[in-house]
Amino acid sequence: MSEFTSTLDSNNSVNTSNNFAQWLVVAALVYLLICAVSIIGGGFKMAAGGHAKELFAFASNPFAGLVIGTIATALIQSSSTVTAIIVGLVAGGLPVSVAVPLVMGANIGTSITNTIVSLGHVKAKAEFSRAFSAATVHDFFNLLSVVIFLPLEISFGLLEKLGSKLAHFFYGGDQVSISSFNFVKTATYPVVNSSKQAMQFFGEQTGGILLIIFGIILIFLSITLVGKQLKKLMVGKAKTIMHAAIGRSPISGIFSGTLVTVLVQSSSTTTSLMIPLAGSGAFSLKQIYPFTLGANIGTCVTAVLAATAVTGNSEAALQIAFIHLTYNVLGVLFIYGTPFLRYIPVKCAQWMGRSAAENKLIALIYILTVFFIIPAICIIISNLIK
Repeated sequence: MSEFTSTLDSNNSVNTSNNFAQWLVVAALVYLLICAVSIIGGGFKMAAGGHAKELFAFASNPFAGLVIGTIATALIQSSSTVTAIIVGLVAGGLPVSVAVPLVMGANIGTSITNTIVSLGHVKAKAEFSRAFSAATVHDFFNLLSVVIFLPLEISFGLLEKLGSKLAHFFYGGDQVSISSFNFVKTATYPVVNSSKQAMQFFGEQTGGILLIIFGIILIFLSITLVGKQLKKLMVGKAKTIMHAAIGRSPISGIFSGTLVTVLVQSSSTTTSLMIPLAGSGAFSLKQIYPFTLGANIGTCVTAVLAATAVTGNSEAALQIAFIHLTYNVLGVLFIYGTPFLRYIPVKCAQWMGRSAAENKLIALIYILTVFFIIPAICIIISNLIK
């Protein structure tokens, strides 16, 4: 009996050791994924030659502002970066009314990151259907939110008024630098910076383009390997723990998404990390959905922190930061809190996932159309009707 117990203990020890090693591999791959997202953003900044702010110069009306915010975020791959830039522009004199549609567009543009990440599952039909659905549910929610709140903002200035009241209430507090909180940027800096320096050999623009391609390759590599590891690990206790944090209820999912995004300061990173879990079948789309809503709320911390560290019109900067927060909170409360609206994004995403799995070209057409072609057409039309 003692010999059997000893053998059992030995097997348990080996299994625990193997699981620990596998989780370390997952952690390393997650780190690689985060680096890849940052590398793509860094590649764009190199290719743009430091003129990223000029993307906002054409935001002459609310509609154009929405489109510019979308395109800028899709290119930079970070709504946090875009909203921080917007906060700085408002502090420098950009009217808040012009900035509101920009932050709405940033919400749409940030969705492209997890949509690109979902392409890592393209080889397996069922996995790709689940992954692409989990990615596009974020798109459809943000699009629905804009359809509801942009007309209200244009007609009544709803968000601008709410942001003004919140900024007036909080204005005058101690200033806090965003750099002291962004430990993810600090952790990924060695890899991202080394990649930038290596690509500078080819020149700014060419190097930037090569950096973007390198980042996309890293995303595909890390997602493929993470998916394989998660299939092995997401059983037993590990699956139970994850479901307790995310899948227990919509409230816990929203809270978890908010908390994780506050910690990593990137909704793109948070939602992208959910894609392999959805693709592997560890979580259903309805379980992932609240988590992505929480990510929308959590990403606002970057703008708020940025607003506390700017010089110039600090109260206006804080106002646009609170507008971003208010917009995302109201979007979750209104859309998810209204039964007939709640699952519209889910149904649209499920249909898109099935369609893309049947014809992979649909996925590419979807990304190009939603994030680039439609916005470009809208800008042209907007300029023609001036």
